[in-house]
Amino acid sequence: MDAAITKQKIIIIDDEPVILELLSNILNVRNWETKAFLDGTQALNFMEENPPDLILLDIFMPKMDGYELCREVKRRGLKAPVIFLSGMVQQEDVIRGFQAGGVDYITKPFHYQEVLARIDVHLNLRSMAETIELQKVVEKKILEISKAQHATIFAMAKLAENRDEDTGSHLERVQEYCRQLAENLNANSSYSGQLTPDYIDCLYHASTLHDIGKVAIPDAVLLKPGKLTEAEFEIMKTHTVIGGSNMQTVYNRYPDNSFIGMGIEIALYHHERWDGQGYPDGLSGTNIPLSARIMALADVYDALCSDRCYRKAMDHEQVKEMIAQESGRQFDAEIVAAFIKLESNFKQIRTTSAYSYT
Repeated sequence: MDAAITKQKIIIIDDEPVILELLSNILNVRNWETKAFLDGTQALNFMEENPPDLILLDIFMPKMDGYELCREVKRRGLKAPVIFLSGMVQQEDVIRGFQAGGVDYITKPFHYQEVLARIDVHLNLRSMAETIELQKVVEKKILEISKAQHATIFAMAKLAENRDEDTGSHLERVQEYCRQLAENLNANSSYSGQLTPDYIDCLYHASTLHDIGKVAIPDAVLLKPGKLTEAEFEIMKTHTVIGGSNMQTVYNRYPDNSFIGMGIEIALYHHERWDGQGYPDGLSGTNIPLSARIMALADVYDALCSDRCYRKAMDHEQVKEMIAQESGRQFDAEIVAAFIKLESNFKQIRTTSAYSYT
């Protein structure tokens, strides 16, 4: 990159040509680009087209004094820090300079090392402020992109869900079940070290991907009103592998995307059982990812409480008892304990109108 592009720009404004020449000579020992003006109006016009990184400004000048000029600089939205130069050392003059928007005050006669040191400090502070501002802009943009990604993927998952007309707002409910289970586990279980706020937020969004593989299951199997045959059930079970493998393709291209990474865990393993009798891989205990274990209970609760094409919904109390009986068998006992503490919340979520995606 051309070194001239990276030079920091400093404007000097003083009605004494000798001072302008002296300051220009001092500043030229550094890799700074300087521009000197005897008149404040000319300096303002130049700065609007060429914003500086710092301004050295005399106070007592004809036509427009330094205080007025500093206020006009700020009014026009120029962000360069202003360092006042003056032979006046009265406290009220210094205070007036700060009130006008100045950041520092150098008294005349000045020493070149002091001038350079003060300029260094304020240029560094300006660079830090710009870096922080840039980080905020980047973070805002990342958040916007993340929200757009979540909304897009939620819409895709919703398409898979809508093939089964009886599931209603299943995705919205399981999001809330998973969030509440994770928050309770964070406060009351051995998993608290894993369940950071970022993990819980990721789980909330990734939970919508658990059944995305069902888009590839034939209607004759997915919507069959009766019990599936053994062969049909084997087809149904493939939705876990289909969902996981398709997301793995995305993850291979974007390996830093934790949302997709957790989505793979959930899609693949939310039908595994604590006792190892689940599918697709027969994982058991803590070999099943925690996200999938939480999802497993949330999914089963909502499925049993919902009307399906092959059966009517069960009531909350029945489902609660069934889940309690499966503690340490189908489900992780600590997650079941969290569910029991939250069961009234689950019931309320189940009976409340559909949650909106956020």
